[in-house]
Amino acid sequence: MSEYCPVDITPPELQPSALAHHVPDWAEAARTPADVTDWPQRQNAALVKFQLDDRGWPMHPGGRTGRVGRNLGKWGENRAADPIVVAGTGSDRRILLITRDDIHQEAIPGGMVEPGETAPAALVRELREETGVDLSDHQPVVLGRDLVDDWRQSDHAWVATTSALYVLPATVSATAADDALDATWYPAGSMAALETAITAAGRTLYAAHRLLIARALAHLA
Repeated sequence: MSEYCPVDITPPELQPSALAHHVPDWAEAARTPADVTDWPQRQNAALVKFQLDDRGWPMHPGGRTGRVGRNLGKWGENRAADPIVVAGTGSDRRILLITRDDIHQEAIPGGMVEPGETAPAALVRELREETGVDLSDHQPVVLGRDLVDDWRQSDHAWVATTSALYVLPATVSATAADDALDATWYPAGSMAALETAITAAGRTLYAAHRLLIARALAHLA
């Protein structure tokens, strides 16, 4: 059996030596999972259940990732909220996506749930911050609570999201802001139509969101 040799993906600002002097406002101060004191509470509250290893460190529910360290705000599960906004019906259906400023790909206008915030509140906030669209008076359909194949994940820190579907009769004005470089209504009569439109625009769909979007469109079929 070959030896497991994961890569440490911890950025400079989250290295233990850096955290000893300054903790970014988006991250917890724990230098390693051993410094976290509330693992039972985190396990009980997790969107996707996970276990601890013999050291008491969290283990990615999906298995080994080939990466260790932390490039996310917290060790263990990091909660996200992904509002999927669809307008119109049939071949005229459109979906609202943003161009992320970190990876420059088309994605759902979502983000991390803030401390003390509920998923429903995060859905509304993230959508408003990134597109200017306020759907606080709409009741979405929660489609799932799932692991996300996020590019920042490691064996000991990962993302799980609540994805919810908002259905509008017609498109509304959307303006990119916050973590979004652009906000676009794409044709979404089917996944094939969506991916064709994104490719024609010279852009790429964020792979980690493809299954979430496909599930939303299947729900509307």
